[in-house]
Amino acid sequence: MRWRPIITVGLVSAAVAGVALWVIHGRLVGHWLQVHTGTVNEPGPYYGFWSGFGSDLTEFGIIGAIATGVYQLVKKYNCHYPGCWRVGNHPAAGGQFSLCYRHHPDYQGKKPSHDLIGQLHREHLERQAAMLGKLHEVHDHLIVKPAAAHGGSGPAAATAEAANSGNTQTSPGTLNETATRSDT
Repeated sequence: MRWRPIITVGLVSAAVAGVALWVIHGRLVGHWLQVHTGTVNEPGPYYGFWSGFGSDLTEFGIIGAIATGVYQLVKKYNCHYPGCWRVGNHPAAGGQFSLCYRHHPDYQGKKPSHDLIGQLHREHLERQAAMLGKLHEVHDHLIVKPAAAHGGSGPAAATAEAANSGNTQTSPGTLNETATRSDT
């Protein structure tokens, strides 16, 4: 059952009833409003308003600003699943979404157990190791091997050339990895 249309119809009905009562009892409501906002029975025009109700306008603005800040803070840490009010402290989709345990796809609606946390941690470490291995593979393929094979210039070529010749010194400003490894 959808609650939003029911709530909307209820609020509209209440507003219509309030306006109808105001129209029917206009003098009483008008006098009540004048007395409580301070616009009658005061020595000058609107003195009562600015001394009473009108002086609270700034306070309403401050309360509104605080309420807006609290709302934004709640929305930042709220579960991104539509209609969920829980705190979303489990990242999903590479950190794009923050979901609660009930809506996170890894938890399947249950709180994460110790075994599930361990399994997800191992999978994360495996993914990180695979990415790091692939990064080193690409680095070796693009930087070290072509520079040594084609006699290229740069620090990688000087290091590769020095390693091939057995020389522990390289060109000025470069550091030989083989010399560094043997020193440690």
